[in-house]
Amino acid sequence: MMKLVILGGGESGIGAARLGSRLGHAVFLSDSGPLTGGARHALEEMQVEFEEGGHDARRVMQADLVVKSPGIPDTLPLVVSLRAAGVEVISEIEFAGRHTDAAMYCITGSNGKTTTTLLLYHLLRRGGLDVGLAGNVGHSLAARVATDPHAAYVVELSSFQLDGMSRFHCDTAILTNITPDHLDRYGGRFERYVDSKFRVLQNARPRDLFIYGTDCDAVRERVSRTRIVPRAARFTCHDDPGQDAWMSGDRLLARHEGRLFSIDRREISIQGRHNMYNAQAAVLAAMKAGVGDDDLRRGLATFPPVEHRLERVAVVNGVTYINDSKATNVDSALYALESVPPPVIWIAGGTDKGNDYAALKALAREKVKLLVCMGVDNARLSREFSGTTEVVDTRGLDEAMAVVAARVVPGDTVLLSPCCASFDLFRNYEDRGRQFKEKVMNLTRQDNGRDH
Repeated sequence: MMKLVILGGGESGIGAARLGSRLGHAVFLSDSGPLTGGARHALEEMQVEFEEGGHDARRVMQADLVVKSPGIPDTLPLVVSLRAAGVEVISEIEFAGRHTDAAMYCITGSNGKTTTTLLLYHLLRRGGLDVGLAGNVGHSLAARVATDPHAAYVVELSSFQLDGMSRFHCDTAILTNITPDHLDRYGGRFERYVDSKFRVLQNARPRDLFIYGTDCDAVRERVSRTRIVPRAARFTCHDDPGQDAWMSGDRLLARHEGRLFSIDRREISIQGRHNMYNAQAAVLAAMKAGVGDDDLRRGLATFPPVEHRLERVAVVNGVTYINDSKATNVDSALYALESVPPPVIWIAGGTDKGNDYAALKALAREKVKLLVCMGVDNARLSREFSGTTEVVDTRGLDEAMAVVAARVVPGDTVLLSPCCASFDLFRNYEDRGRQFKEKVMNLTRQDNGRDH
């Protein structure tokens, strides 16, 4: 019986435990921190042995195979020791991929991957495919394979998940873009982060499809010096019919194997330049899957907005509140600032990931009347934008919203687009976004309770 050790008791760890139990392995889960009540209950229900609050190195080292949470760095001494002892350490995605023959539609990139993933899933379901949703959005792939098998999966892949994959194979690989992100994890070297993203092409076959955006300098440069094994499909927001998806005025056009699809961008439920990229990538993948034009058109028109991504929460007393908590890097915040009308009160900050804020300064100078820094340590963010716009330092959401309340006037846009990770004050970006939305909805309730 295989001894399977799982490091980390989050979504991916519990999913790996579920699949390992289904396969009949002797499963042991170890987490250096406390498990949530839900995780503990799931493990007890599966009769999986576990520990929390620290790793029993002796027991972990007895593993035949280790599945590591993507949040655990490869430099962790226990992981280094495991590999030195010849124990294979893989990601939950890799583990799941070894136990299914399902077709994999995989999406990675620095920005847009969640929207593209959810949109592609929506289009494939609209086209009648037997498809599941997994990865960095929704449930873990291992849990899906164990309990909810499908003929195909749409999988969002982070760079951390890609780092732990070796045999995994993508039938369709989408690379939205690559901009500097997570440089703290990659020793400050952008090239290493690019390497990680291009692992989406590992084990590719000539009949597979690689979809990528040519408007991204880093992607275009790496493609130019990489031997691309699968067929390639390129997309751009320029009027360039030489590519596989492009814009011509207000029309989005996409071509696959001689078939041409066209739709007015105003018929697409998600708007903005960044969402045209997402739509192009999803359409090309759906065309490869055989989704017809009518289903593509209806799917693009009915796709619901993605939570925490330029999500319009409410208009209160003439002030528009937008939740863009998923914007955890510079490029995401840039798209947000481009998309919203001025004057803007911008709430940003959190755990800095080695960001270069220079690209944001012109937009901040043009559109932002006040930057509210929200984080445990705002020194670098404050320093970068001092002299560009007015900056106020706060240590949490309550304090940030109090500053907003004191300065906001009708016609303003309040934009939560943090440009940083959330872990200094929140569990994750979802927690940050939901807390922000609750604060805004409290304002709505207060406004409704007044006599008008």
